[in-house]
Amino acid sequence: MSETLPEPDTSAARGQHSDGQMKEPAFSALSLCIDAERETDRISRAIREQVLKRLRRRGVVLGLSGGIDSSVTAALCVKALGAKKIVALLMPEKDSDMESLHLGRLMAGALGIECPLEDIEPVLTAAGCYQRRDDFIRRIVPEFGPGWGCKVVLADALENKGYNISYLVVESPDGERRKLRMPLDVYLGVVAAANMKQRTRKQLEYYHADRLNFAVAGTPNRLEHDQGFFVKNGDGAADLKPIAHLYKSQVYQLAEYLGVPEEIRSRPPTTDTWSLPQTQDEFYFSLPYGQMDLCLYGLNNDLPAEAVARAAELTADQVRRVWSDIESKRKATRYLHEPPLLVSETFNA
Repeated sequence: MSETLPEPDTSAARGQHSDGQMKEPAFSALSLCIDAERETDRISRAIREQVLKRLRRRGVVLGLSGGIDSSVTAALCVKALGAKKIVALLMPEKDSDMESLHLGRLMAGALGIECPLEDIEPVLTAAGCYQRRDDFIRRIVPEFGPGWGCKVVLADALENKGYNISYLVVESPDGERRKLRMPLDVYLGVVAAANMKQRTRKQLEYYHADRLNFAVAGTPNRLEHDQGFFVKNGDGAADLKPIAHLYKSQVYQLAEYLGVPEEIRSRPPTTDTWSLPQTQDEFYFSLPYGQMDLCLYGLNNDLPAEAVARAAELTADQVRRVWSDIESKRKATRYLHEPPLLVSETFNA
């Protein structure tokens, strides 16, 4: 596999041979450096063309979570279309970290964009989201109930030589934590209930988009888009995805250039889906985003595992395990990228 990226700035990694000729820089995090100004201009032009000409819409609606991806997407849309053509929805629920709401408002204020508050907890309660999740959890933790917290975490992919296993972590009101292996039906039921949150948010995004004749912008970065870290017809649904080609570290480069507040840039990436605090790598990815970027880039560009290992501060064997995990996720989540299948595309008369 190969890919075309904006020209990286690797000047700091360059050296010279004894004959004075420049040598190729060693693979490192610098290999993912981009010209932030040029990339911002390129994405802005694409947003204008896609929204105004191809989609024939007047502006953009997006969900603003207070995270780096939605903040950068919002800033790029403002750059492309102007603040008056952007509506950023704040959509907390019962399990949301209140810091997310604070940071979402901070970003909206910095950009000067409208940010309606849509509390989705009543909708989720009425649809049975929390009750359905808790009923599945009680199959293995009968006492689980009000005052308890929960989250789903992965086993360590660097140590695991087989399939990645998801565990349920629960915390009682008195602070006792337990980590339990979930039967398949419990895992599927818990995740299915949690996915209602993403689909409810997307329903509201399209409501506002329809009333304004706006398009809906999705906010996944390359790691999320590539490995299926999204909910089909939830946060995976959008009319355009302006940063899906960018590695997470490149999103941070744009965030700095675009003036995203430091409070947002310094916050660890979080799912903000479960009642217990949870990072993205704890829930889905094998490693923190910096190392995942290097491993994914190395896999996409057929780099030797040894070169990636040096850059990511891993062993070559660990890199190969991460690559195996990436390929497994690609295979398992391929259906998420599929459009609705038509009979005419599958069977000939």
